[in-house]
Amino acid sequence: MIHVHSLTFSYPHTAPIFQGFNWDVQRGETWAILGSSGCGKTTLLYLLAGLRFPTKGVIEIDGERLERPRPRSGLIIQDYGLLPWATVRENAGLGLQVRDFYGEDGKHTPKNFQPEKDTEYWLAKLGLNEVADKYPSQISGGQRQRTAIARTLALSPDLLLMDEPFSSLDAITREDLQHLTLSLCREQALTLVIVTHAIEEAIALGRKILLLDSSPRVFENPHAGEMEHRNSREYRELYELLRKEMRS
Repeated sequence: MIHVHSLTFSYPHTAPIFQGFNWDVQRGETWAILGSSGCGKTTLLYLLAGLRFPTKGVIEIDGERLERPRPRSGLIIQDYGLLPWATVRENAGLGLQVRDFYGEDGKHTPKNFQPEKDTEYWLAKLGLNEVADKYPSQISGGQRQRTAIARTLALSPDLLLMDEPFSSLDAITREDLQHLTLSLCREQALTLVIVTHAIEEAIALGRKILLLDSSPRVFENPHAGEMEHRNSREYRELYELLRKEMRS
């Protein structure tokens, strides 16, 4: 699904954030990218989204070199990205409106694109029917995030990229949306890559965890998403290991 080979990236007049970085993600996997502030988590996500480009090296998705934003990749950012003057229903349908405008050009819209479910389906699926005619300022943070998810899933993506999407939510809402995200990824056969600075969230969501620091490495977490995982010995041991690795 994702193949990153010899990636080097730096912002102007700064030392490289990535240098000779290699990484592979298989279709259907759920990955959490974990690390301290400034380690390059969001930069890597934007590279995968085609919003930034390597200084050297190659990023391929589905065997094609990434040279622009990919129409089958969905990106959900931290502040939701909702239009304040549009209703929940209008925000959820915005991506489909954009695709209708461009047509099936293969750049903004995949060839032969037919959405699997319409906007109304996703509003109902995500429990937004009762607030569909309200504006973002009139709904809760959790409902705003659900609206952003509805807008993205309406486009039938195969890759979901999320940048600390739950960091501003209360603990209960955050946990509910974590479970919802994993459930939707299973139902829609999505590959998930989520950026987080929270060890707990990385273990809850990522069956594989990429820890970014001076020596990036991968930690296996095969029980992520299972009901009792948070209360297990494996969860506590992995938490302590990741905490120790981040502190060192």
